[in-house]
Amino acid sequence: MKGKGNPIVTVLSTAAVAFLIGVSFPAQITPKVQCGIFYWSNNVDANSSFISGSNIFGRFWTPLRNSSTSPGVRDEVTSPVQQPNNSTVEIVAPAAKPKAGAERLPPNIVVSESDLHLRRLWGNFREDTPPGKYLLALTVGFTEKDNVNATVDKFSENFDVVLFHYDGQTTEWDEEFEWSKKALHISARKQSKWWYAKRFLHPSIVAAYDYIFLWDEDLEVSFFDAEEYVKLIQKHGLEISQPGLDITRGKKTYDVTIRRNNGSEIHKNTIGGPGNCSDVHQRPCSGFVEVMAPVFSKKAWTCAWLMIQNDLIHGWGLDHNFWRCVQDPEEQIGVVDAQYVAHRGVPTLGRQGNPELGDGGKVRARAWREYSDFRARMINAERAQAREAAAAAALHSATPPPRT
Repeated sequence: MKGKGNPIVTVLSTAAVAFLIGVSFPAQITPKVQCGIFYWSNNVDANSSFISGSNIFGRFWTPLRNSSTSPGVRDEVTSPVQQPNNSTVEIVAPAAKPKAGAERLPPNIVVSESDLHLRRLWGNFREDTPPGKYLLALTVGFTEKDNVNATVDKFSENFDVVLFHYDGQTTEWDEEFEWSKKALHISARKQSKWWYAKRFLHPSIVAAYDYIFLWDEDLEVSFFDAEEYVKLIQKHGLEISQPGLDITRGKKTYDVTIRRNNGSEIHKNTIGGPGNCSDVHQRPCSGFVEVMAPVFSKKAWTCAWLMIQNDLIHGWGLDHNFWRCVQDPEEQIGVVDAQYVAHRGVPTLGRQGNPELGDGGKVRARAWREYSDFRARMINAERAQAREAAAAAALHSATPPPRT
């Protein structure tokens, strides 16, 4: 009678043959063992001592593991860990989920800022003219073309010019003015200066410009030179400014904006006294310029742009809060006397009201309502900020100091 085979030997022999047959198949059809069944499958890299080429099992596992992802693609992040025997094991952790935006791109290809400078469609881009150092933005209608032309003529080639057209007429400007062909034209019917500014003058778009002149179209500029104006605001450290108003030839709303004819280059407050400036340290007695012809430094404009409310298009009330955008309002906000203008006060925006619903009075009524609403929003925002600060202070005082 034949003897029975040893069952243990039989099982081991079968397992060995099955294993050798399995690893002989192409690597592409082997399963991706990445689910943690074996601790090396997603915790230890193939270079570890257990599954390295020096281990008999590692000689089979390494090519299988390397084939689990496409060449050059890796789903894990490795970090070396020093072992007691001076060997290094790379601990593999799942890679962070990519975030939308710049995080998906190589850092050196990201361009987060731009400008409003026109570029040609031909030639070597490295030979294009560079953007201007400063920006002039005017909200215009074609009926004021002569005054706008006189204004632009006071600004040098160092300025890029953007015209916001509230009447829909754009190409007509090119037919009359050569400078218009180099300007950027943006058209949206019956909109205000601050509506355009919120949508087209984002700080990242105007980051190339040291100063942004955000002016109305009805300023008389016979005694104004933009380059000299820039020199003065740089000399006196003004982050937000406006040219003084010549009230012998135009209108004024606040005393602080009136040009002083005493030989001064700039002034930063009123003299004081009765009226709307009984306290020289309060707005609009100091730290104040109007929404009519403000000039912002790059840094100050970033703050001012954030303060513009998306739905309050007239911008009334912003000028009473420009002081928030500088560190020292009474020193960094001022009116330039040596370069001045006259405010003609032409009601061009009021004329854009709907004739079926009334004249410009309806437009002005909305502006006053927006002014009231903006004030309420600012008060509520300040109160919320104060509550948050008080809660944070209370939490800090209630937290016991760490033991030493």
